[in-house]
Amino acid sequence: MEAPERLVLVIIDGLDASGKSTQAHKLFAFLTNHGKTVLVRFHPSNDNFFGVKAKGFLYLKGKSAHFAAAFFYMLDVIRSILFYSWRRYDYVIFVRYLMGTAYLPSPLHRIGYCFFASIVPTSDFMFFLDVTPEEAYRRIQQDRSKREMFENLEELKSTRHKALSLALTDKWAVMNGNKPIEDVEKEIRRVL
Repeated sequence: MEAPERLVLVIIDGLDASGKSTQAHKLFAFLTNHGKTVLVRFHPSNDNFFGVKAKGFLYLKGKSAHFAAAFFYMLDVIRSILFYSWRRYDYVIFVRYLMGTAYLPSPLHRIGYCFFASIVPTSDFMFFLDVTPEEAYRRIQQDRSKREMFENLEELKSTRHKALSLALTDKWAVMNGNKPIEDVEKEIRRVL
């Protein structure tokens, strides 16, 4: 593996339970095993006011909680961009970045995405892990005792439709998140 000439920003996004965190951890291990310096940021994060607020609103119901979760989520991402000294790393991996806007109601999701994408850095390495809503819901039921407002089959279908439409109109590499973990991992490495 060659050394990057400059920092490489990698974005891993997708529905809840699409395998984003799993793939970020695997990519982190692979890159660090090859002597690279890597920073991984998960959103919403636990280490600041904006991330904690975003997470808290995800467990509430109603339109105001919906908008508040999206608003604090975007502030959390912007904070990550501004707060961390990227120059110290070969790779920065952001988990859940632009696609949080897909949780906004239509057509605000598209407006939010375009606005957000115009003010934050993007990358040639943006991976959207596309998982069917049914598979995402199965994973959520299996692995989580407490569910967020968007973690039901109806919301997963709606969010996937919006997120996939955004991914297909931008420079995302759409990966089949229903495949085995190892297959998705190999695809991500191949693109990098």
